[in-house]
Amino acid sequence: MTRFWVIGLVLASAQLAWAADPAASLRPTPRGGNAVEQPITLEQSGALAQPQQSVEQDAAKQRGGLFSSLRPLFRSPKAAKEGRAKKKLLAKGAVCGDLAIQGERVGRVTGKLRGCVIEDAVRVRSVSGVGLSQRSVMDCKTADALKVWLDGSAKPALSKQGGGLSSIRVAAHYACRTRNNKKGAKLSEHGKGRAIDISGFRLVNGTEVSVLKGWNAKRYAKAMRRMHKGACGPFGTVLGPKANRFHLDHFHFDTARYRSGSYCK
Repeated sequence: MTRFWVIGLVLASAQLAWAADPAASLRPTPRGGNAVEQPITLEQSGALAQPQQSVEQDAAKQRGGLFSSLRPLFRSPKAAKEGRAKKKLLAKGAVCGDLAIQGERVGRVTGKLRGCVIEDAVRVRSVSGVGLSQRSVMDCKTADALKVWLDGSAKPALSKQGGGLSSIRVAAHYACRTRNNKKGAKLSEHGKGRAIDISGFRLVNGTEVSVLKGWNAKRYAKAMRRMHKGACGPFGTVLGPKANRFHLDHFHFDTARYRSGSYCK
């Protein structure tokens, strides 16, 4: 009787163990040198690892989103370099983004007549080391054209005269008026900040050469004509002593453009 009672007790214990952990009761045990592969658990299969991976991905997305939102606040190295260069130019008195053009930014300029507007004007005092007799208001396109003309024509033309070109005498720059100040005429390019009139040149040794007297002077005639011709291209309109009676004493340069090309006379 006792023997049957012991056997019953063992069977009952086995049933309780199986109910508590069925997976454990089915696990095969290693056998002599031929180990049977253990079944992959849920943790090993990645079924429980997936939520952890999702959390890491979400964290990465959040980090990326944060830095993405901050990206506009950070400037690229190129943009930062350009910004620093611009500040240095302004600190040195440069306008139009060119160290050779010295002056100050004026901003928007308007006049009494319709169309007398310069959206982003500058007041220029010197270009390529050549001084202007008066600080002249114009747009940057005109200032750039003036630089091209001075470097390519005016300075070379007078390089052998009195030590070279020192400054130019400005007869007119921005002025809200009609062409040749005629009533009812079209608005002058001066009224748009696109023109400059030059009446003379001062050399390093102090000599002054006017357009009126120098145009036909034996010593300066060649240089005068070279400067007049050299302006045709950088400027859209070039008028000199041969144009009409209004330009006997000065050169008129403006940056108006025509389909047929520059108008030079």
